[in-house]
Amino acid sequence: MGLGVDVHAFAEDGAGRKLVLGGVEIPFERGLLGHSDADVLAHAVTDALLGAAGLEDIGHYFPDTDESFKDADSLKLLREARSIVGESWEVANVDAVVVCERPKIRDYRKAMRESLAEALGIEPSRVGVRGTTTERLGFTGRGEGIAAQAVCLLEGR
Repeated sequence: MGLGVDVHAFAEDGAGRKLVLGGVEIPFERGLLGHSDADVLAHAVTDALLGAAGLEDIGHYFPDTDESFKDADSLKLLREARSIVGESWEVANVDAVVVCERPKIRDYRKAMRESLAEALGIEPSRVGVRGTTTERLGFTGRGEGIAAQAVCLLEGR
């Protein structure tokens, strides 16, 4: 079992950034800041996957000091992490929560589940994605950014 947590702040002026969550582009006035595409959900899932296998974190394999990862597609990083974990492990399931006041992710959850499942090589029924708010408390409640948490269960083959 692995746990992944990630946080990204919104770009102040949008900075031409698109908002991508779980590999799905969400129409919104601001994108998230980050070295890659700042897909906070994909990053949390990647860390959960790596943690479940007892490996290093996402920053070890895809450091933000490496220009080759500048504006990287986080689903590609998740696919690479799945490859690093290896075929001796099967992804039993992933469950994730996106924490933000806005945008509401309800209409995009199915697409996120499908996108993450494809990157992991599993059926979408094995991926859960939910959204929650912090009732306007903290940085997510003030609309300063988005957080995500994920757990991943691996089974030996």
